[in-house]
Amino acid sequence: MTQTIALNAARFWRERPQEVILAGGLALAGVAAIAGAASLSPTFETQAAAEAPPAPPPLLVRQIAPEQAVAINQGIKLDSGPNPAAQPFALGKVDAATRARALECLTSTVYYEAGQESTEGQRGVAQVVLNRVRHPAFPATVCGVVYEGSTRPTGCQFTFTCDGSLTRGQMTESWRRARSVAEAALAGFVYKPVGTATHYHANYVVPYWAPTLTKNAVVGAHIFYRWAGNWGRPASFTQAYSHREPSVDALRSAAILAEQRDVATRGQSSELAEAIAEIPGAEALPLKPSMRGDERVAIRFNMTARKATEEAEHKPYIEKVQASDNLRWTLDGGMAAADQKPLGKASTQVASATATGTATGSPE
Repeated sequence: MTQTIALNAARFWRERPQEVILAGGLALAGVAAIAGAASLSPTFETQAAAEAPPAPPPLLVRQIAPEQAVAINQGIKLDSGPNPAAQPFALGKVDAATRARALECLTSTVYYEAGQESTEGQRGVAQVVLNRVRHPAFPATVCGVVYEGSTRPTGCQFTFTCDGSLTRGQMTESWRRARSVAEAALAGFVYKPVGTATHYHANYVVPYWAPTLTKNAVVGAHIFYRWAGNWGRPASFTQAYSHREPSVDALRSAAILAEQRDVATRGQSSELAEAIAEIPGAEALPLKPSMRGDERVAIRFNMTARKATEEAEHKPYIEKVQASDNLRWTLDGGMAAADQKPLGKASTQVASATATGTATGSPE
């Protein structure tokens, strides 16, 4: 039996060598696929997932009062373990345009995010940006880090790129101070107190991600965090700077347009949203801006609105506004009463004609 199979195989090889080669290749591919599938054990997949860098969370904050936020933030314990400083950052050999772009993006972050903070507070913000540049979870450029997420509906990483701040003018002296902090950081200055922090927020807000990270510094009004575990340690900051920076004008324009789009989509100003919220049963509907650029609002009323309308006490408008007699007569819309006396005084000529029974100007 075995000999017969061998003879048939040899004859098939002599007559159709190409088919034999193709069949052999497919068989080898199948064996490799089976072996690969067998090697993908749960342990391997878990290790691969553990080695992937964490995704930066969007800056979504809890809707609570500032006083409550301060209390919650104070309740999050400051890490008591080692807080190693980051390594000095260096742009390296880059052209003047790349250096100028990196400087402008870092200056903007310091200015808008910590313009009212002390120099130490501004240095902490600049250090976070540069820490991110060297972490594999973030872009490898300064401007890429600063504007990350600025055009996404899920939110930006730095609030000034998606809250309308970019449309405001800059104060010369404050910008100059922020620029000096940025220049020092790009030249290798390390602000050691924040260590390898890659996140921060103001003390009067509580982001949802705050409890998941390691709180390692408090400087002024900002609280700084690093990744928990190995991803927050210096050994993980291995990403090399790309030595290229995207166009700042393009990034800024895209961020401004995205912010305007979001405002038009999510509704209107906070004052208008509050006014709509006060109407029983009113639900704002998003509308796309028209070609004319006007602002429109669509409101849908649910059953709560109908119930509120039926239960509302009706009061005539003229009573509600305490209308005068003249306004009441105007709003009534009816004809003058039969005994309504004319306004004003009759002329002498008309009065005489009335007394003699002769109409003035009547034909003879």
